[in-house]
Amino acid sequence: MTQQDADPPSLYVAREPIFPRRVKGNFRTLKWWLLGLMLGIYYITPWIRWDRGPNLPDQAVLIDLPGRRFFFFMIEIWPHEFYFIAGLLIMAGLGLFLFTSAAGRVWCGYACPQTVWTDLFILVERWIEGDRNARIRLHRQPWNWEKLIKNGIKWWVWLLIGLATGGAWIFYFTDAPTLLRDLVTFQAHPAAYITMLILTFTTFFFGGFAREQICIYACPWPRIQAAMMDEDTLTIAYREWRGEPRGKQTVEGNGDCIDCMACVNVCPMGIDIRDGQQLACITCGLCIDACNDVMDRIGKPRDLIGYMALTDETRERAGEAAKSVWSHVFRPRTVLYTVLWAGVGIGLVVALFLRSPIDVSVTPVRNPTFVTLSDGSIRNAYDLRLRNMQGADAQFTVTVTSDARVAIALEGSETLTVTVPANETMQQRVYLTAAPDSEAAREDRSEVRIWVEELGTPNRIHQDTVFNGKEVDDD
Repeated sequence: MTQQDADPPSLYVAREPIFPRRVKGNFRTLKWWLLGLMLGIYYITPWIRWDRGPNLPDQAVLIDLPGRRFFFFMIEIWPHEFYFIAGLLIMAGLGLFLFTSAAGRVWCGYACPQTVWTDLFILVERWIEGDRNARIRLHRQPWNWEKLIKNGIKWWVWLLIGLATGGAWIFYFTDAPTLLRDLVTFQAHPAAYITMLILTFTTFFFGGFAREQICIYACPWPRIQAAMMDEDTLTIAYREWRGEPRGKQTVEGNGDCIDCMACVNVCPMGIDIRDGQQLACITCGLCIDACNDVMDRIGKPRDLIGYMALTDETRERAGEAAKSVWSHVFRPRTVLYTVLWAGVGIGLVVALFLRSPIDVSVTPVRNPTFVTLSDGSIRNAYDLRLRNMQGADAQFTVTVTSDARVAIALEGSETLTVTVPANETMQQRVYLTAAPDSEAAREDRSEVRIWVEELGTPNRIHQDTVFNGKEVDDD
């Protein structure tokens, strides 16, 4: 038995780093514009100011955890309005389904943070080390001063990008100028430094070293996307009936593909799109740019590699013209996703404009459920949480309505009026009392409605609750 027969082949191979070649074209230009736009939004947004008055922060976008509120320009979301955040998450999911159903993994190829920051890191790598061949040569050569210096500079720039990324993230959670000053003077909370370090390391590692492995092994979306796609979904494919057999154009019978490997060399995932659809493909379109450039130079029609659907393949193989792009984009599945997405969005907008600037929640005190006073009256206690979601102090009147006869009183006040400071929540103890001979005192449970009305305005809101009485047996 030979040594080869004794040792089974390994199922695992070491990762070979991918060094994409620089490419120009429509898709690469689109990716640069989107990269600049999204990174600009991410880094600049915390520094945008928005005047909300003296009692509120002036940061346009702020997740105010101590104040338990979320500010987005003129919109202010309170904890009890979390359904707005849930609605936005639902819209994000439906939007992802919509775009995937229409054009495959366009999110992965153009807007995913992993793709955006990896593109940025590759750009830095190309500036410092050169294009594909120079980077491969540097990677394979033994460690020397050239390799040490270039890698050191590259890693240092990557680290600065990671630091800026982690810093920008924490600026969304507190006043950005104040936090920056505290960070520089080492007066910030330890949580800020810890968060920055974690995000700096993950950005540095994911964008600089892990790259395509995050998309292939860590991200679940490649395994889910198939459920969103059908035979009319536009995705990137190689027209093998046009390109095969590959080879020199001087050989009669060869297809349009000259096997130049340009599509492989520019791919950030390191795959060969000519092998067919693959889980690793993020449909970034760079292989289309590379192939079109080659086709232009050899005088062949463009789109040997391009966006198309499975139904187009069938038609083109039969010599028929492919369907229009819009017929693929607008079909029952995408229309359904669009209607659902728009419906949720419209619902959120309507709810946003119809919401009341005041809110109340009523919690009955359960220990005890009622108290029998010296004159035989039954008293229930309730805790009211009054929210004044306005920029000025407001006076509220608390009243009660019920089929049963009950009286209301506020703890610590001789009147039924309470003042709630601007943009604050206040708890107020309320007592409902029923006379001994009243129906509410004799019944086990009676429905009551507590009203809160802002003085001088039409703002009025109510909360239904239950009055617990002492059940009496008439027999």
